[in-house]
Amino acid sequence: MKSKETFRPAYWAIILFVVAQALTFMTVVRESTFLKVNNISLPPQPPPQSITLWPPPTAPPTPGAPQQPAPWTALGPILIYFIAAVAILGVALFLVPLSALRSILRILFALLFSWGAFIILVVWLPAIAAGVVAISIGAAWFVIPRLWLHDLVMVVAMASVGAVFGRFLSPWTAMVLLLALSVYDFLAVRFGYMMWMVTKLSNVSTLPAFVIPRFVSDWNAGLRQTNLAALAKEKPAERDYSILGGGDIGFPMLLVSSVYFAYGFVGALVMAGFCLVGLISAYSIQFALLKGRPVPALPPIALLSVIGLLIVGRL
Repeated sequence: MKSKETFRPAYWAIILFVVAQALTFMTVVRESTFLKVNNISLPPQPPPQSITLWPPPTAPPTPGAPQQPAPWTALGPILIYFIAAVAILGVALFLVPLSALRSILRILFALLFSWGAFIILVVWLPAIAAGVVAISIGAAWFVIPRLWLHDLVMVVAMASVGAVFGRFLSPWTAMVLLLALSVYDFLAVRFGYMMWMVTKLSNVSTLPAFVIPRFVSDWNAGLRQTNLAALAKEKPAERDYSILGGGDIGFPMLLVSSVYFAYGFVGALVMAGFCLVGLISAYSIQFALLKGRPVPALPPIALLSVIGLLIVGRL
């Protein structure tokens, strides 16, 4: 019985990953239609095989000729923004009292979750209806941060991030980004930085990660009721909660979205399958080789994604 209970968070994590994939597909298949109907013009996606390290300079407009917008996103700025955000958050958590950060972080997270819900809803519903529902979802999380609601809105937000920004990256740029972040993920887990951030953020009921309980009855627990600070000290079989980083779902969804806009639905479906196998591999390594010790999920996801992208490029 204990063995089954130990594996249960992995099953829930896989379900959350599949739900995120489904939401991503639901959004990207409607995205082009939504943009066309609303007469929204966006920069083109770079060529599928290209790796854009830095945005190209914008050429001066030619008189009388329509100006073609350059791609918005590239690998360099994304990595700089990510590293800067992680560093600023770490410094703030170290220097600023948690009581001062609580309201600010909770407002920012509520806005993120509202934005994520709006992105997915607006491609299917009128903008006003999508906005009302999205604001209601963010407000509900702000008032009642239950685990089930937190994980649900996190899935929605990560799927939205992937669906929106995947359009502006070539698949191979997204792939290199995933590989680079895998290095960060490995180092953050290896040297305890990830667990330190989890402990700090859980104390203010904000966490950019999925909190997965071992027991079904704990899904209705509040974030502040979870003793995440004890995870690093507890034996794997005794842990009541498991953590899956938001980026472990968000960045693979970015890659899947990028592949969809470059290679179509079938290519994205193949890519999603390899990403899912990567996540399953991470949990297999955790339980079979490391006896339940923390494992960075992005490295195996990235490794399987490289194989998947090579296959997609030949389809």
